[in-house]
Amino acid sequence: MPSLKRIILIVLAVVGLAITLSYYRFELERIAQIREAITKSEAILKEKRDAVRDYKEKVAFYKTQEGAAHLAREQYNLVENGERVILLKSPDSEPEY
Repeated sequence: MPSLKRIILIVLAVVGLAITLSYYRFELERIAQIREAITKSEAILKEKRDAVRDYKEKVAFYKTQEGAAHLAREQYNLVENGERVILLKSPDSEPEY
C-alpha cells in the first residue's frame, strides 16, 4: 500500500494539473476573443481608410475647375454661357402660372 505522503503528492499533482489545464483553456478562449476583436477592428479600419481615400479623391476633384463646374450644375442648376436649358413637362402635370 502506498504511503500517505505519496497519495497526498499525487493528489496535489493532479489538482495542480487540473488547475493549469483549466487556466490554459481559459487563456485560449481569451486569445480567440481578442483575435476576433482584432479582425473586426481591422475590417472597420479598412472601411474607414477607404472612406477617407474616397473623400480625398472628391476633395481633389472639386478643387479643379471641372469639379467646381460639376458641383454648380448638379447642386445649383447653373449653366455656362452659350448653353441652352431644355425643360420637359409631363403631360400629367398641372400647368404652372
